[in-house]
Amino acid sequence: MGHSLVNLQSELAAAGIDVLRVIYADIIGTVRSKDLLVSQLHRVSHGGPTFCQGVWVTTTQGGVLDGADVLSNGLEDFVTQIVPESWRALPWEPGVAYVVAGANNPDLTPNDLAPRTLLERIVGEYRALGLVPVVGPELEFYIADRNDDGTYRRALTQPGRVYTSGATVDPKGTFLHLLRMLDQLRIGVFAGNHEFSPSQYEINIWHGEALDACDRIFMLKAGVKDLIARLGQAATFSGKPWSDEGGSGFHLHVSLESAEGENLMHSGHDLSVLAQRMIAGIAEHAAALTAFCNPTVNAFKRLGPDTLAPYRANWGYDNRSAMVRIPPERGSGTRLEVRLGDGAANAYLMTAAILAAGLDGIRRELDPPPPAFGYAYEDDSRPVLPMDLGSALDALRADSALIELLGGPLVDVFEVMKRDEIERYTEAVDDPTTRDVTEWEVKEYFLDL
Repeated sequence: MGHSLVNLQSELAAAGIDVLRVIYADIIGTVRSKDLLVSQLHRVSHGGPTFCQGVWVTTTQGGVLDGADVLSNGLEDFVTQIVPESWRALPWEPGVAYVVAGANNPDLTPNDLAPRTLLERIVGEYRALGLVPVVGPELEFYIADRNDDGTYRRALTQPGRVYTSGATVDPKGTFLHLLRMLDQLRIGVFAGNHEFSPSQYEINIWHGEALDACDRIFMLKAGVKDLIARLGQAATFSGKPWSDEGGSGFHLHVSLESAEGENLMHSGHDLSVLAQRMIAGIAEHAAALTAFCNPTVNAFKRLGPDTLAPYRANWGYDNRSAMVRIPPERGSGTRLEVRLGDGAANAYLMTAAILAAGLDGIRRELDPPPPAFGYAYEDDSRPVLPMDLGSALDALRADSALIELLGGPLVDVFEVMKRDEIERYTEAVDDPTTRDVTEWEVKEYFLDL
């Protein structure tokens, strides 16, 4: 066992933690985990417990596919890499702590299929340029009650309660309890409110360096699901769980800092050249990014004109109808808000893809298109984004520059998983083009993403 795990064992024991829950994200964003007895942590070698590579190619319904030859190579092992400083005690389960893990191959080389490993590598490429990516996530979700037949219904039905808190939108105190528990989890939660649609909520979490921020948002999603399940309800981050209500987004605020912590996105009251090049890269790769930001069949039922979700590959100053919004703050608050993400997106993959696109813009010194003004859905100077998962995957496959930055094997597995989803959806529903949310989507995505 490495020195860091020796220290971790001592820290956990001193804090009264006897079970360490090792969690990591698979490619589709499902939380995978194993509970380790802290008393036995000294026996762990190579950085963490071993798992089967089949995790990377397992669907929500338990099917095992053959992306990147995982199946045909005999379902080999990989070794998780515990991140000791990431541990957080669970206030709702005394004696248990989360700890985030990356992944290596058995020979301890980085595992190319691990989403966290990819983000770590992209962040490293920025650091080689003297740049530190900082991200701030905004994530929406629904709380639902379970019906006797296994379906779900919204816990609230009264519309028009956007940006509200208190008993009118939280009659049982469920959300308030959730907020308090997440505060004690120490992941940087600082606020929350009821969102636009009945029983839809948003929790705000502090920005931070990209890898740390994604670790915390991953723990946030895991914690929300666990806590709400304990109350006999269900929490879902799926982008469009009901046909008659709005979708849940995953907006990502992105900035770059120097190694000394100086915001590099502004030049006086304007955007810096660096910020403009990031915008240019994101705009150029927007069609391919749509696949990682909206990684389900269901996600595309949230997108479109007049939806408060993006429709075109555009950007604008403080414009919520654009794909990339530039909030009005300047100085240390200057940033890009990428509004493309769906609540079901894998935080590590989505962040890595957006940063990779921005990095391409920086390296190639790209100039952004003109900003959109007014109601940007009608700005026909910019292309419409892919409006279904198949088209988004086609755009990703055609974007060789982005694939090279992200790594071919991971993209291959991602595409295999998502093509399989499309095939199963098409076979299961009468009209695959319907904009209504189907029973298949609820079963596929509601609890797992």
